[in-house]
Amino acid sequence: MKNECTTEARDGLHLVKVAGEVDLSWSQSIRKAVLDALGRAPAVGVDLSAVTYIDSSGIAALVEGFQSARGKGQKFALVAASPQVRAVLQLARLDRVFPMVDTAEAVTS
Repeated sequence: MKNECTTEARDGLHLVKVAGEVDLSWSQSIRKAVLDALGRAPAVGVDLSAVTYIDSSGIAALVEGFQSARGKGQKFALVAASPQVRAVLQLARLDRVFPMVDTAEAVTS
């Protein structure tokens, strides 16, 4: 699977859709996409349903986005995290830190 990161603007929400393997060689692109989305919308969701692998640098990019959103009073959530992503988040106990939702619509509700 090819690595992809696209941002989709929805009503008051930017959805950053990530696919592929998120590792050190690619996590800075994810970080930039998330922070750019936070600069343009009051709510940001990061769709991780098509992520097959994520390492600590990818998790760090998500943590930075979450902290940035929280600091600005914005909504931020991980959307439909794949089983591989959920396993890493649970191992690091970050599944208790990140807001995690099943649909993009749930980010703003």
